[in-house]
Amino acid sequence: MIRLEGLTKKWPGAARAAVKDVTLEVPEGSCCALIGPSGCGKTTTLRMVNRLVEPTAGCVWIAGEDALRQDPVLLRRRIGYVIQEVGLFPHRSIAENVATVPVLLGWDATRIQARVAEVLERVGLPPARFADRRPHELSGGERQRVGVARALAGDPPVLLMDEPFGAVDPLRRRQLQDEVLKLLRELGKTVLLVTHDVGEAMRLGDAVAILRDGALVQHAPPAELLARPVDAFVADFLGTDRALTRLGLFPASVARGDAAAAGAPLPERATLRDALSQMLARGARSVPLEGGGSVSLDAVLERAAT
Repeated sequence: MIRLEGLTKKWPGAARAAVKDVTLEVPEGSCCALIGPSGCGKTTTLRMVNRLVEPTAGCVWIAGEDALRQDPVLLRRRIGYVIQEVGLFPHRSIAENVATVPVLLGWDATRIQARVAEVLERVGLPPARFADRRPHELSGGERQRVGVARALAGDPPVLLMDEPFGAVDPLRRRQLQDEVLKLLRELGKTVLLVTHDVGEAMRLGDAVAILRDGALVQHAPPAELLARPVDAFVADFLGTDRALTRLGLFPASVARGDAAAAGAPLPERATLRDALSQMLARGARSVPLEGGGSVSLDAVLERAAT
């Protein structure tokens, strides 16, 4: 669905390119997370997809069409865009903010009203409570949900997300990540995500691309990336706790055994990392799981070694 070929950006007067010969593909219905140190070119790469930044060289293909040959304004109306600052219009209601792209696309009022109500419900903001409110009346997490709803309102096949959860407090961040990930998978959207958070990239990305000084260093599924970093830079960037991070990619149920264990059971969404954390907290070698059975320390260690 998204294919970048030799994508390059060199700003006028710059000594080196901000993005250098990046080639990668994001299959339809999947999410690729771009990560790397500050200034590595990940946001510039993202913004070249919808041509908020014009490439110096290379190609951008979206659904088999050359994005660089299209009218950039029309192109952006077909691509959802979510940013950290959200960028809602403060003088407009939530419904009016969400309706921005459908209005630009020329939809009739009845269709727009129905679509706004649908996407607000999708992101957990019932229109009866939120449609007529203004952005300043919402919490940071609620405003971010509105940003997602606005990006989805025109039903674009492609979604670009630039640090979409960066302004949300840590207690709400994981919940919002889970909800948005579930929604995007239900809708089958193709997503390119920029984040500085390694854990977030691993949880949300079907694949993760690591950039350094504008160049693509490694592009692989999260579990493969964590198990086999291509060089010392990638290993250092992912951190010394990457084995723990990798455990967080697997549901605890993959290591479910029949043996009984004491204590409160872990919820269905718990990961192997959660299971290990609970064993340490409880001073136990196994923890029970919701639905029956348990996870043992030996089972966690076995999975970590594979």
